[in-house]
Amino acid sequence: MNTVEQHKQEKHPLDVIEDLQEYADEGLSFEEIEERAGGGEWERLKWAGMYTQKQDDFFMVRTKVPGGYLTPEQAEVIGECAVDYATAPPEHGGEEQNELWGDAYLDITTRQDIQKHWIRVEDVPDMWQRYEDVGLTTIQGCGDSARNVLGCPAAGLDDHECFNAQPVIDAVSDFFTENREYANLPRKFKITITGCTHDCAQSQINDVGLVPAKKEIDGEWLYGFHARLGGGLSDGPRMASNVDAFIRPEHAVEFCRAVAQTFKEIGDRHNRGVCRMRYLVQQLGPEKFEEAVRDRCTVDLPESGQGLTTGYKGDHVGVHDQKQDGLQYVGFNVIAGRMGGDEFAEAARAAQKYGTDESSVRLATDQNFLITHVPEENVDDLLTEPFAQEYSPNPGAFSRGAVGCTGNEFCNYAIIETKKRTKRWARELDERIDVPDDVDVIRMHMSGCSASCAQPQIADIGFRGETVKLEDENSTNAEGDNIVEGMDFGLGGALGADNEFLDWVETAVPADAVIPALERLFEVFAEEKRDDEPFYAWCRRVDNGRLREIMQRADAPVTRGVAHGD
Repeated sequence: MNTVEQHKQEKHPLDVIEDLQEYADEGLSFEEIEERAGGGEWERLKWAGMYTQKQDDFFMVRTKVPGGYLTPEQAEVIGECAVDYATAPPEHGGEEQNELWGDAYLDITTRQDIQKHWIRVEDVPDMWQRYEDVGLTTIQGCGDSARNVLGCPAAGLDDHECFNAQPVIDAVSDFFTENREYANLPRKFKITITGCTHDCAQSQINDVGLVPAKKEIDGEWLYGFHARLGGGLSDGPRMASNVDAFIRPEHAVEFCRAVAQTFKEIGDRHNRGVCRMRYLVQQLGPEKFEEAVRDRCTVDLPESGQGLTTGYKGDHVGVHDQKQDGLQYVGFNVIAGRMGGDEFAEAARAAQKYGTDESSVRLATDQNFLITHVPEENVDDLLTEPFAQEYSPNPGAFSRGAVGCTGNEFCNYAIIETKKRTKRWARELDERIDVPDDVDVIRMHMSGCSASCAQPQIADIGFRGETVKLEDENSTNAEGDNIVEGMDFGLGGALGADNEFLDWVETAVPADAVIPALERLFEVFAEEKRDDEPFYAWCRRVDNGRLREIMQRADAPVTRGVAHGD
């Protein structure tokens, strides 16, 4: 078994929750925690929703938000906890440790979680208590178990959904959370469930994706789900395979349990690099894997019915009518998902002030958020709130589609800085590039390494962090060094009916060359695009060699770097 599996055998990962209370009560340092519990404790603490930061003695803590749904009270507590606990010490810059966001901020993730940095072990029990009071948890926000269950952030609101799947999301999440039998899987286990025809919850890139369907059973048409299994990104990306089964909503928990049981029993626990469920589906073949799931499922799984998914949207920015008369929801644009805890708390209070008693705050997979159940006559007043000026529901196309991972500011794996770069680039590109009028969003996703936390493979434009050595010895950065931050440059990714992972068109592009290269690409795109043709489709239609040639027209060293330090 690999080292992580050995750590999990030494102590069940969920036992770390009680142990952490002791560490906090006794005020133990990281060194003292390791002396008491061994180096494997850092792995097990992931089951408490905690990752160690690059900076010693601090954690990133991840809050699970099933389906992205928060009551205003829950959202306010999350924001206030960021203000109270997510603060850097003076030796790490304090309130000035980040020139764009200052201090006490939070990150909305592509899995509808909330992440907070600079958390001290002694503050975790107090934060947990405040969370428990409003029904929130960080448990299994990380680790080899079922992660946060995704859903459409507009569940129950849009008329393009077949049914509201949020109750199913909650039931599946409740089943797996703190369930010791399924809390030790070979690797992380990602589930998405939606009743939306636009597949906003990205079923094609999850281990388990349940999407809306209907089937006639005993003379009655019933709504339920079709399933997709074995999708994922990172190294070895794979689109999920369809399963020939119709799953009734009341059977969704048992179906997901049976998939987890299959993964638990026959998944690889040796080679950590290929332990994800998508590799098992690929190895067995989708039909054999489906057979294994059926063997372990205790409910009837009739053959599939009529699928109701029509495409992929994944974007809820702007003011939208709800299917409830007189109500609207507003999608706010948070570039790279980062905002101040005080601003998030302000948004929660605005939901209470301007919305009905059913108002909510919803997190989206594109790192944005929604405020729902706002009477039409209150929307203009909502949009005058200070946070609404910064996180506009009417952004430029690049800002609207900008997604960024944590980056090397905190992450031990990231090679480049991402959050600040994503925000600056998105706004600069909106100023410098005239996007065609029929293009509302350009999805530009930046990952600091190959782990794909920002989902670059499904973006119009994807970046993967590299350290780049400039081949021209006369070319140097501001510090006089020819080793610079850079990235692999991909084009043409998308989900939906025309789903396809992007092509990595150019590798080891110095960061300073990216914006000039994009300017050249969009000049030609505007000239050549067909009616209603999105940018990703044009990139696929154009030969990669020509795309590289267009990029090389920029007055920048687009192709004069090589990956360094691999």
